[in-house]
Amino acid sequence: MSDDYLTVIPADPYWQPSRDAADRAAVVLSGMLPDEDARRGLEAKWHDSVEVVHCFANLERVSCPRCGAECALGWWGDAVSKCYDEGFPTLMVTVPCCDVETSLNDLVYDWPMGFARFRIEVLYPNRAWLTDGELDSLAGALGHPLRQILIHI
Repeated sequence: MSDDYLTVIPADPYWQPSRDAADRAAVVLSGMLPDEDARRGLEAKWHDSVEVVHCFANLERVSCPRCGAECALGWWGDAVSKCYDEGFPTLMVTVPCCDVETSLNDLVYDWPMGFARFRIEVLYPNRAWLTDGELDSLAGALGHPLRQILIHI
């Protein structure tokens, strides 16, 4: 059996909201879910350090934000592991395609992924992507721009 999550994370990987802001955002997201089953799977999570928010089976490729070249998944995995081993003090890496320094968070992920110290996730959301308007409403409730990730494990 597989698991599906609809996850939202702050655009800034190091940012965390207050509990009140997270509660407001959870209420807004709850109203966007189609049924009580989906609402039961909603949870806000804080982390002491940055974590990879991976889309797992949905990942098709990782590309350079500057030149658009595809980055080998092996290179990406090694870069993430190195940053992880150091405790994610930075997400900066030099991409092999054009030798430019960029953030792991700014690479182009198909499907979207990111890095975060906070997330709100819904296990079995019974819906697809949030619309731009829904994501904007949720970001307004949280007080910070957001990214969304559909995770399939």
